[in-house]
Amino acid sequence: MNYYNTLIQIAPDSAAKAASAPAAKGEKKTIPVLEYEMLSERPYFYTQEELQFEVDVRRKGIPDSEIAARREALWAEFFSKPHACLRTSSLAKTYGWGIHFDGEGKIGLIAVESPEYREFAESPHLQQTFAMRGKRVK
Repeated sequence: MNYYNTLIQIAPDSAAKAASAPAAKGEKKTIPVLEYEMLSERPYFYTQEELQFEVDVRRKGIPDSEIAARREALWAEFFSKPHACLRTSSLAKTYGWGIHFDGEGKIGLIAVESPEYREFAESPHLQQTFAMRGKRVK
């Protein structure tokens, strides 16, 4: 389920001209807020599966002690159902972040307006894909 040496470019219908941090809505952090916080605080630390799992347990408010004690069971339970890949992430659909996966499948965020994004988008050494469109094409 992880990507390797890949750039998920922003969605073709994204209005974002520059990357921005998603804003929290209410008390509970949204998935984009959690993804953004985790990936900005620890770039190239998480794989797609690790990020999705960590976002899920944080949203559910599972204490660290329980995660440590039951990690394998929680992991198996989470991945017993299919999950959408990061091509569906609002970070790349709405907020202007390219999602780069290195050779180990670790994730970094790349601002769409940055020279690094252009370099990665033009690189013959990276697989290129786009985030899912926000609206269906008719």
